Amino acid sequence: MMMKMQTWLAMAALAAGMSLGSTNLWAQAQDNTGGNGGRPDFRNMTPEERQQAMMNNIKEQLEIKDDAEWKVTQPLVQKVMEARRGSFGGMGRGMFGPGAGSRRNAGDNTGDQGGQRRGGGFQAPTPNPEAEALQKAIDAKAPKAEVKAALARYVESRKAKQAELESAQAELRKVLTTRQEAIATLNGLL
Repeated sequence: MMMKMQTWLAMAALAAGMSLGSTNLWAQAQDNTGGNGGRPDFRNMTPEERQQAMMNNIKEQLEIKDDAEWKVTQPLVQKVMEARRGSFGGMGRGMFGPGAGSRRNAGDNTGDQGGQRRGGGFQAPTPNPEAEALQKAIDAKAPKAEVKAALARYVESRKAKQAELESAQAELRKVLTTRQEAIATLNGLL
C-alpha cells in the first residue's frame, strides 16, 4: 500500500513538473482565429496544426527571427520533443498510457480512447513494448524470475531512451545562444 502511494506521488510530481515546464510554451502562443484570450484553441486543431502552433511558439520564445536560423534549429527542437515523448513511454500507465484501458471495466467507454486524449493537444507517449511486457507479467502474477527479467529489460530501455533524449538536447544546445538555452531550459525543452 505504501509503495503504491509513493508511486502515485512520484507520478503526480512528474506530471506537475512536466506541466510547469511546458506552460509558458503553450500559454504565450498567438491565436490567429480570435477569441480564447489570445491563445489558440487547441481542442479545435488537428494534430498537425497543434504541432505547428507549438513550433511557432517555440520559435517566438527563442526569439528566432531569421528563417535560416530556424531551419537549423527546428529539426533539433523536434528531435528533442520526440525523444522526450519516447522517454515517457510506459510511465503513468494507470493515468495516461496505452495500457490504462486494461484496468477499466469492460463497459466503461469514458476513458482515453486507447491512449489518445481528446483535445487539449496532449499526445500520448510512444508505446513501450518493454513496459507492456512488464505490465503483462505483473497482471499475470508471473513467477519472480519472469517479472525480474521483464523489469530489467524495461529499466534498460528507459536508460536507452533517456540517453537518446540527453543526446538530442546536447545537439540542440550546440546551436543555441546562452540566452536561448536559458529560455529553452525554463520552458522545459532542455
